[in-house]
Amino acid sequence: MQLDWPSENVINPELSRNRWFHPSSNFCLDFHGDPGASELRIFSDGNHHMALEESLESFRSSNRLSSVFYCTTPPKVYLDWMQSRTIEIGNLCLSVTPDIVIGPDDIMEKLTAENKVCRTAVFAQSRGNSFLVRKNNPKCVREVSDLLRENVRLFISNPLTEGASHTVYRQTLEGCAAMDGLESNAIGDLLECSDKVLFGSLIHHREAPQAVADGSADVAIVYDHLALRYTRIFREIFDRIPLPIGEHNITTRYAVGLVDETFQLACNAFEFFLSDETKSIYRNHGLQVA
Repeated sequence: MQLDWPSENVINPELSRNRWFHPSSNFCLDFHGDPGASELRIFSDGNHHMALEESLESFRSSNRLSSVFYCTTPPKVYLDWMQSRTIEIGNLCLSVTPDIVIGPDDIMEKLTAENKVCRTAVFAQSRGNSFLVRKNNPKCVREVSDLLRENVRLFISNPLTEGASHTVYRQTLEGCAAMDGLESNAIGDLLECSDKVLFGSLIHHREAPQAVADGSADVAIVYDHLALRYTRIFREIFDRIPLPIGEHNITTRYAVGLVDETFQLACNAFEFFLSDETKSIYRNHGLQVA
């Protein structure tokens, strides 16, 4: 099964455009809009892409912009992009610099220290992590101890290409395992077992649901708001199994960073992310707000 993702572009719907697309061959799902024509360019991590899209569409519409170009990649991707000022996507090369940068608060602290953003603010936070399984949960995976069964294979993000999310997921699994009375090395041993674990390659918020959908994995650990998103847009394919809430279920804080204080449109966008409207959107998509 190949997941057919819905369109995610912040573009005036009245603009004429042609779409060349096939789900199994589209490598550009996390690059949105027209970098040449857009008045605003945003680099963001992708773990809250559904709330980001709705927020940016509201900002675009209220400011009567033709489009907003934005990416929703792991932070490493856009950090390297900012360093080199270009990115290659297949045979396509984009030379784009951001007006706004969004990511985990530690990433924003790093960019501030490097003088790549001049102002930052935390505006949202995840609500912990959940399991994503096929509809009706055929392997009956409900708690971390179930991952140790011989017939269950886990998907988790890659520790090298997506270190931030992988750390959150691993610490959550270890915390839940301790709560369940499992041995201290149970999760470490599990993650070293190649027959039991499938690691993502680069963009786990696309790879995790695909792995569960096509049977490469029986369960994926993802941010709870991602699991909520998948069960909303693929209702007949997935179920969400929330993990117990507590200090052991690790959360992530998301911050917005302004690159240039002299660019008024970017300043307006920065303030918009701190507005009640954006807070409402993020709550509706399963996140907490600052």
